[in-house]
Amino acid sequence: MQIFSTFEYSSYIELAVSDLERKGIKKEDIFIVPLNNRTENRRIFDSLHRSDGVSLIDLGMALATAFSVIGASIGFKLSWGPIYWGIISAFIGFILGLGIKLFIFKVIRRNQRLLRGKHSEVILIVDCHAADAEAVEQTLWKNLALGVSKVGSDSEI
Repeated sequence: MQIFSTFEYSSYIELAVSDLERKGIKKEDIFIVPLNNRTENRRIFDSLHRSDGVSLIDLGMALATAFSVIGASIGFKLSWGPIYWGIISAFIGFILGLGIKLFIFKVIRRNQRLLRGKHSEVILIVDCHAADAEAVEQTLWKNLALGVSKVGSDSEI
């Protein structure tokens, strides 16, 4: 039977491994796999087939609407008239809103991700007999495993 579990990268992994060794699990039956961190930056713009659910133009559209109303009302007093000044101010509002959203996602959210310290997880795989499975599972949960799953043949479970 194999038991899979995931951990955050911390000292609890070593504590879990030492507890398992004390319970009779051999070192050869314990396998630890660290996951790699993301090295490439996330995409900002979505494609036709992939979207992350984050909109960059929502603030731009709201500011374009507000600026076009203000620009059109001021445009009655200006030389080009309300239509041209409404279009010009809508374009300015959209560019301003898009710039604000890009700044938020590129600078502020990136710094928040770095401060939170998102680290990769570690996968711990334990080969054991079906009789030892419950004790191994309890040991992993006790040492703050994020998730635990048992895999084995039907006769062992």
